[in-house]
Amino acid sequence: MFRVHKAEATMENHVTQISREDLEDLREAFNKIDIDNSGYVSDFELQELFREASFSLPGYKVREIVELFVAGDTNKDEKISFEEFVSIYQELKSKEVSETFRKTITRRDGIRSFGGTSGLSSDGTQHSYSDEEKVAFVNWINKALGKDPDCQHLLPMNPNDESLFTSVRDGILLCKMINLSQPDTIDERVINTKKLATFKMTENLVLALNSASAIGCTVVSMDAHDLMAGKPHLVLGLLWQIIKVGLFADIEISRNEGLINLLAEGEQLDHLMSLSPEELLLRWVNHHLRNAGTQTIRNFSEDIKDSRAYFYLLDQIASQEEHEYKMSVKIDMSGLNERDLDRRAELMLQQAARLDCRQFVSPQDVTSGNSKLNLAFVANLFNMHPALQRAQVNGESREEKTFRNWINSLGVSPYVNHLYCDLCDGLVILQLYEKVNVPVYWKKVNHPPYPVLGGNMKKLENCNYAVELGRDVAHFSLVGIGGENLNEGSPMHTLALVWQLMRRYTVLVLSDLGDGEKVGDQIILNWINTTLSQKRKDTQISSFKVYWDQTIDMKLIFT
Repeated sequence: MFRVHKAEATMENHVTQISREDLEDLREAFNKIDIDNSGYVSDFELQELFREASFSLPGYKVREIVELFVAGDTNKDEKISFEEFVSIYQELKSKEVSETFRKTITRRDGIRSFGGTSGLSSDGTQHSYSDEEKVAFVNWINKALGKDPDCQHLLPMNPNDESLFTSVRDGILLCKMINLSQPDTIDERVINTKKLATFKMTENLVLALNSASAIGCTVVSMDAHDLMAGKPHLVLGLLWQIIKVGLFADIEISRNEGLINLLAEGEQLDHLMSLSPEELLLRWVNHHLRNAGTQTIRNFSEDIKDSRAYFYLLDQIASQEEHEYKMSVKIDMSGLNERDLDRRAELMLQQAARLDCRQFVSPQDVTSGNSKLNLAFVANLFNMHPALQRAQVNGESREEKTFRNWINSLGVSPYVNHLYCDLCDGLVILQLYEKVNVPVYWKKVNHPPYPVLGGNMKKLENCNYAVELGRDVAHFSLVGIGGENLNEGSPMHTLALVWQLMRRYTVLVLSDLGDGEKVGDQIILNWINTTLSQKRKDTQISSFKVYWDQTIDMKLIFT
């Protein structure tokens, strides 16, 4: 049963201490719910109070707390004072620390493992992370954000300690990294940078998670509490996704027309556009290796361990850019004669440093074949020195990119690189249906690998089923749209279906936030206009079709 203590009282050893700053945050949350300033909140307001305190609990848990509280409430008034709320909060935090995660850390061959017995599982869960990746990300962040005035309290980080995991606690670094990867994703006026109480840091973290999702990162397995706690596997996983988005941003034909030079003989442009950034990078490397007259590679792990491919790649880049841009760097190829692979990798990286591209990998990362870090190394090299002749091609529109990022943020498989080509077998669309609560009978669906003969017919059957679900179950407007249109990758027809899927998903999310109330365009418009009026802004919008006035302060809308 919950014990009631005075807020300033000394707590027992097993109860989590609450700092004065956190106590002020709790008071601020309490006052938001105690709108009549009575000094009490009702038991039915407890869930909302916990949400305001950035300690969200499921409904059943809150009901259990209320039952325990009422049973021990001597006044029987079913009202909760601030001191009682603090006591409940302390016990919950203490229980979370002691039961949820019995932390153990071991170190073996550069891999750190942590985990233990969860209160929800007798088996427990163990996660691992790579020291090499931590070091690489710290060095990249130190270089990329080292001069940012809002990050001076965090940088430079020490790559040899755990400071990376605590650096994300206030959300500033994550927001800055997102804008580095996709400029102008976040209006930096929205980021809280001063007087960072817990509420302000939580706001930053929620903003970062929402923005990461908007640029195509999958964040469904984490929340602000996980990041504030600095859980290593989640921090590294999110940072890798954000960094990868930035590294891969220009590795698409719409952003770098020179990639058309990688077309194979007889290959259609649509097929090249459907390749993932990883596949395009591999083609790019092999394009230069063929020009060098040396052996090509099949991967960024085993085939690069001897550094030979990297030496020839650097030499080709420097040679072409010397011819095209009068660059004066001449790659020293004598390192190829070094027999010790670690030493050879170091000599290769010294040459990469002359191109200002010594990032992400150490000699040991090269010789051990760390595929993730070598992929990042090559992507950075491509971004700095693509060394490809320019060409002209129609690029991806902003609308198409928005839809593609939304789809990828939901964690569909396979990852969507080209909105039309990658949806032409219907599988991704069918996964999206499940995301919007439209049941899919998967035994009816054809899965790859598709047969050589009749393979396209299998894809067409999936697309026909997708149209059938949209028309008969989801009740979408699909007049004039058939499975063959999706199978052919018709932009107009594909966008019409994807737009309706995205709209339904958004409405479901908003309805969930509104405790199940059905949400339509007018409700959203009313909320926006009311919010603007409360903030004494003259701007009002009448329709989502109207071009938004750029003077609207988006901080007022989203906070």
